Amino acid sequence: MTAIRVLLVDDDPLVRAGLSFMLGGAGDIEIVGEAADGGEVGTLVDRTRPDVVLMDIRMPSVDGLTATESLRTREDAPQVVVLTTFHADDQVLRALRAGAAGFVLKDTPPAEIVAAVRRVAAGDPVLSPAVTRQLMAHAAGAAGDTRRARARERVTGLNDREREVAVAVGRGLANAEIAAELYMSVATVKTHVSRILAKLGLNNRVQIALLAHDAGLLEETGSS
Repeated sequence: MTAIRVLLVDDDPLVRAGLSFMLGGAGDIEIVGEAADGGEVGTLVDRTRPDVVLMDIRMPSVDGLTATESLRTREDAPQVVVLTTFHADDQVLRALRAGAAGFVLKDTPPAEIVAAVRRVAAGDPVLSPAVTRQLMAHAAGAAGDTRRARARERVTGLNDREREVAVAVGRGLANAEIAAELYMSVATVKTHVSRILAKLGLNNRVQIALLAHDAGLLEETGSS
């Protein structure tokens, strides 16, 4: 099995040391580099070719948000998992909108951080349904009429089945759960998700969830 290549980005050397220790103990994860600031990320990504970047959101020079936005414009960009001390704030939401695959709290138990890296490397987001609902509630306070109108215009290109899948993704359901609820195979769900991403020009499922919320699709179905 090929090891998951991970780049650690945090301005606190103790945090980096702790992450390196816990992740390095997993046989399928390899720490390929460390950075103390977002400004170092581009060069290190070119040099080390990580699969996943664990990115601190707050750093003194170039923050994790700016670094994430820069990374996600690249072809074959690594997956980004945001490290934060907050469950939901504007910077975390901006990072997710920019293409981060999810976030983990810095006080998350080691086994869960290892699991998060594995999930993201496999193409799954790191957002539980409970966290997704919390983010959606936080986003509601920040999403104005202009964002709602733009989002609704973007989702008009989806057919009815794709809208159903987008809503399910917005509710934080995994592919198997969506398949069971909508009476389709997991492979068909994955195909629909891929089509939604392509049609809307999005990077991952997290962005689908945020756009579905912004457009009011979850409200239309009576989901919370």
